This record gives sequence, structure tokens and C-alpha cells, in this order.
Amino acid sequence: MRVPTRRWTIGALSAAAATPAVAASLSWKPGLEGQRKADRGDGTFLNPILAGDHPDPTILKDGADYYMTFSSFEAYPGVVIWHSRDLVNWAPITAALKTPIGSVWACELIKHAGRYYIYIPARFPDRRSTYVIWADDIRGPWSEPVDLKLPDHIDPGHAVGEDGKRYLFLSGGDRVRLTDDGMATDGPVEHVYDPWRYPVEWDVEGFAPEGPKITRRGDWFYLITAVGGTAGPPTGHMVIVARSRSIHGPWEHCPANPVVRTTSRDEKWWSRGHATLVEGPAGDWWMMYHGYENGFWTLGRQCLLDPIAWTADGWFKATGGDLSRPLRKPRGGQAGPHGLALSDDFSASKMGVQWAFADPAAGEADRLRYDSGLVLAARGTAPKDSPPLTFIAGDQAYEIEVDIEAPADGSAGILLFYDKQLYCGLSFDGERFVTHQYGMERGRPANPNGRKMRVRLRNDRHIVTFHTSPDGRTWTKFDRQMEVSGYHHNVRGGFMALRPGLFAAGRGDARFRNLTYRALP
Repeated sequence: MRVPTRRWTIGALSAAAATPAVAASLSWKPGLEGQRKADRGDGTFLNPILAGDHPDPTILKDGADYYMTFSSFEAYPGVVIWHSRDLVNWAPITAALKTPIGSVWACELIKHAGRYYIYIPARFPDRRSTYVIWADDIRGPWSEPVDLKLPDHIDPGHAVGEDGKRYLFLSGGDRVRLTDDGMATDGPVEHVYDPWRYPVEWDVEGFAPEGPKITRRGDWFYLITAVGGTAGPPTGHMVIVARSRSIHGPWEHCPANPVVRTTSRDEKWWSRGHATLVEGPAGDWWMMYHGYENGFWTLGRQCLLDPIAWTADGWFKATGGDLSRPLRKPRGGQAGPHGLALSDDFSASKMGVQWAFADPAAGEADRLRYDSGLVLAARGTAPKDSPPLTFIAGDQAYEIEVDIEAPADGSAGILLFYDKQLYCGLSFDGERFVTHQYGMERGRPANPNGRKMRVRLRNDRHIVTFHTSPDGRTWTKFDRQMEVSGYHHNVRGGFMALRPGLFAAGRGDARFRNLTYRALP
């Protein structure tokens, strides 16, 4: 007997999107909870490789294994490491960064002399630097962050030169030498590279050379850089290449620059850039980079895989086109489990890897404990001063349900959270609901259910609705709906995404049970 399966369809973009939708004739295979899955099961894959907010990918090939992590910005625990053996199917293994050091930008994950390192640029409003953490096992434990005292740069890219010395390439075409153990700088920052410039007629966010990544192949060092700004106009972000026979230059620009760029607002993927080269399991080559999905800026920058071909003159070209259609999977490798279940019955004694506090204060994790569910100590007055517990959603439409028990002297609820100035959601205390919209607390209608109820949040391509139930069987639609297509970086800044979250404000403890997530067709 054949079991019918539901398949995702590209299209049905938000009515608020300013550009035409991409033709809706292709499909993803549903994965866990119906989430989008790139591997179509027929030898092909359809981007994104990792749906949702997975920007600035840094990827490490370690024998037959691949490891990848991303910018995690204000989410802690952060810098989640993912594992694959075929470049298409990925599963998380650990969050490497536990100690808040600020908003985490584009990292660099490497292995050198048998030890793993992650170089992490991070910034608080009044302080910024680049840090390094290390581990002898990729699964941890990872060290505490060590400050490299580099306050003026972002996006470190590690390289070992022909001289055997270690270097970090930095934003703006700069570089600094590292000590042999990689745990400190060894000399001043120096300018070593002037990136290729695009024609002035192109519409971009700004020059902003960033994300330098070094790949050594044969006699050449290849320097991959992002320019054009990571957001702004959809045609802005791009991938450029230079090469040199020495880590010290001179650097020769690729005559085909840029090798990747969104050229039209009609394309499926906007602002494509920030690439890393990686060799596939059978020796073919690929680029991993990020892009915004046309019509879905709220999902953040998603992780994309693009095949490349080396040319006779020693350069390479991208061969995946605009990535709107299925592509052949990398040759060789071994498909493993993909994705991460977002549902949580909170029966475990520790926080699942999908969860992270948004912009936590020191000791924020002390608010959590597990006792017949997730118990969250209330704090502050609203999501703006009570950091929510959030996760990344990568689907265009989804539904979440959760049992919530509000604190005796406070409120609790469910949110879609961008940052403390931009969020929406529904919370309640024992007497009234609170509507959260545009980062403000608005209507406060009467609550007939008391301090305990099951709440359903549905985000259907930016149309957000809420239902409440006293028993999980009889549901009442809340009388305020919302449209959230503008809750994203080009409106608010910050480079983040709209994440589902749970929060508790006031005094006392809130309790959450039986959270379920399912993607919608």
C-alpha cells in the first residue's frame, strides 16, 4: 500500500512582497514535522540546504565528515555546530558558545594540528572584539572565549601560509598573523588586499568587503570575499574571487567577478553571498553561502549550496544558476538524518539544542528549570525587558501549540520575536489577555480561561492568528490578527530573523508543556 505524502510547493509568497512570485512548479520533500527538506530522495536536492536563519556559513571538511556553523547574533547558547556526510543532509550536534560575548557575527570553524577552533567576532553596544574558542572533540566541551583584542574588524578567515604561519584574514582586506597555537595575535593588523569593485551603476547596499575565506588548491591560494552589503537591494550582495601563489600576495582578481550575484528582483534567492568553498565527498567542488528567500525576509538568510566547476585557466565558475531548480546531489557521501524536531514536551532535564535566549543577561539560564514541564521565572514587564526563549523556524507557514500556565503575579505567552523593539504575540494573566504588536503592548481584553490554557499560533505566510482553548479541544479564535512581512532586517536592522518564542513577565514562575510544531502546506 502506498502512503500518500504531502509535498511543499514553492510559491504563495506574501501578498506584501514587492516583487513577483517565483513560478510554483517545484517542490521540497517534507522532513521532520513537515519541515522543508532539501534532499528530494531521487538524487537531487532543492535549496535551501538549511531553511530559516542560517547566515554566514563556515564549513569544515574533516575526513568523510563535514561540520558547519553560522552567525548566531544575540541568541544564546549560540554557534550551533551541524554535521553532514553528504553536504545536503545536516543534523545539529552541539551549541559551542555558552558565555555571552555580544552579538555573534560571521565565525570561522577550522581544524589545525588535531584541534578544533572557532574564531568569533562579537559586539556589545559599547565593546567589540574577535574571540577564539577551542575543543579537542567537535562535540565539546568547548573552551571559554579568549579575547584576541581585534575591535575594528569582523568576519575572520583562517589560513596557513606556505611559510607554515597562521593568519586571520579580516574585513576590509586586512590581515593579522596568529601565534602558533592560534590563541593570540602575533603582530599588527596590516592591509593586504584591495577587493574588486563592481560597476557604479549596480544597485547595492554598500561596498563593505567582508567574509574573507581562504582555500588552498594546487599552487594557488583562493581568497573568496563578499561585497555589496548583506541586505538592502536584492542585487547587492555578491561573491568575488582573487588568487595568489603566496599567502602574502599579490592578489589577482578573477576576470569573471562576481562569480555569484542575484541579478534580478524576480529571482528566487536575493542577496546571495558570503561563500566558502568546499570539496565534496567524491572530489567535486561546491560553494556554501546564504541568501534571502524572495518574499520571506522574515526567515532570515538561509543556507544555500551551489556546484562549481574549475576552468582550464585555474579559476572556477558557479554552475547552479539562480538555485531555483533541483540540482544533482554531490557525488559519493552518505545521507544521514536531516533537521531538528522543534516540538518539545519539556520532559528532558536540560534545554534542547533548538532553544536559545534572545539577548540574555548574565545568568539568564538560571531562570530555567524542569518540573512537570518547562518552568521559566518571570522577569520584567514585557518581551522588551524579559528575554524570550526562542527557536529558528524555516517554513513559509507553520502552526505552534503549547500549554501555558501564567505566574500568579505576572503574565506568560507566545511570540514571534525579531528583537526587543519588534515583536508580536499573545500573552495573558489570570484576568486579561495582552496583545503584542509592532513591539508594543496594546489591547487587553478579558480572559475567560484563567491562568491556564492551550494557545495556538499560526503564521501562514506572514498572516498571524491566535486561538485559545481551556482544554485543548474547544478553541476560540482571538479577535486580533496580524501581518508581519515587514518584521525583518531591511526595516529594523540587526541582521536577524523572526523567531517563535516563549516568555514570562512579572513575578513568579510560568510553566510551559507539550509544545508542538508543524509546517503547513
